[in-house]
Amino acid sequence: MMDELRELYQEVILDHGKNPRNFRHPPDANHEARGENPMCGDKFTVYVKLNDQHVIEDVAFEGRGCAISTASASMMTEVVRGKTEQEAKILFETFHDLCTKDEDEQCDHGPVDEEAMEKLMVLSGVRQFPVRVKCATLAWHAMNAAIEGEEKASSE
Repeated sequence: MMDELRELYQEVILDHGKNPRNFRHPPDANHEARGENPMCGDKFTVYVKLNDQHVIEDVAFEGRGCAISTASASMMTEVVRGKTEQEAKILFETFHDLCTKDEDEQCDHGPVDEEAMEKLMVLSGVRQFPVRVKCATLAWHAMNAAIEGEEKASSE
């Protein structure tokens, strides 16, 4: 990883890890799912408010986890708000590929918000540390489970 990207990665992780955005339980959330990573003890509940047009009006999370999982959850809430359910699923799949596959192995899951992916690019460094991939993707699995109507998420 280039030194500039590594430095940005550390700054973003520290900022979102110490000051997570949307760390709350919205009273009007109509979907929620819990995610747990028993390997490191990360536990999050992701709350989603979907409207009748399947647009995410609000998304937030509560729980505890390492700096990477907290930062990823925080960033996720920022980039999926205002997206349709389908757009959020595409972001989830694309982000998961970003964290788990080399560039030439990544799939085209459909039209993706390039600005959102640019923000999330700083988390791509977890690909070099496979044990941290579950940390970075836990809240995303929970968000996806929530919009699917499932109560629990697995990062497997």
